[in-house]
Amino acid sequence: MFALGAAFIQRTTGFGFGIFIMTMLPYLMPSYGEATALSGMLAMITSLIISIRYRSFIPWRKLVVILTTFLVVSFLAIQLIPVLSGKIMRIILGITLIAAAIYFWFFSDNIRMSTGVGTQMSLGVISGSMGGLFGMQGPPAVLYFLSACKDKDEYTALCQTYFLIGNVVMTFYRANSGFLTETVIVSWFYGVPAVLLGTWIGGRVYDRLTLPVLRKVVYVYIAISGIVALIK
Repeated sequence: MFALGAAFIQRTTGFGFGIFIMTMLPYLMPSYGEATALSGMLAMITSLIISIRYRSFIPWRKLVVILTTFLVVSFLAIQLIPVLSGKIMRIILGITLIAAAIYFWFFSDNIRMSTGVGTQMSLGVISGSMGGLFGMQGPPAVLYFLSACKDKDEYTALCQTYFLIGNVVMTFYRANSGFLTETVIVSWFYGVPAVLLGTWIGGRVYDRLTLPVLRKVVYVYIAISGIVALIK
């Protein structure tokens, strides 16, 4: 159910798979590292499907700097996971979820920023840290893509290509760190049908859905989940 919902959100809004599913996966998987590995592997399915469909809209020059920065920083962030305790990770996750919800609720429609190299590298660092530690690299990258893209199709193409390449590479990073376990692989096989269904449903409503209401509901859910993570 959570994989279906995450895929639906990713397909309709362009991001949010990790944010949505990581509100529950850390409590369902044996370890936090395995939860991030499963989240990234499931997210790859949705991103792969959308990237192939929108491949002709990808302006690679707008992707190289932020993606390269992300890949370097996410590797370093993943190395920190075994060192941090589960309690610390839940606290950090809770604060991150609440901050993300507050930002998107109040500011996402109003902030505009430079799309230069400095901005891309800065957001790549934040995205890489959030992706490596929490499996939710979307918010900082989306802020850049919204400012850099000329239309919805280009935005979708850049977002999904960024997430696809990032999650593929991070899966190798996590495998090297011992997080790609048998439990993760079995859970991935069970989750793939739900991801495919969620992606299909999201595609059907992509051009018709009124997104503001959906976004508000998701942000409230994220904030509540962050509070639960802090007090659990």
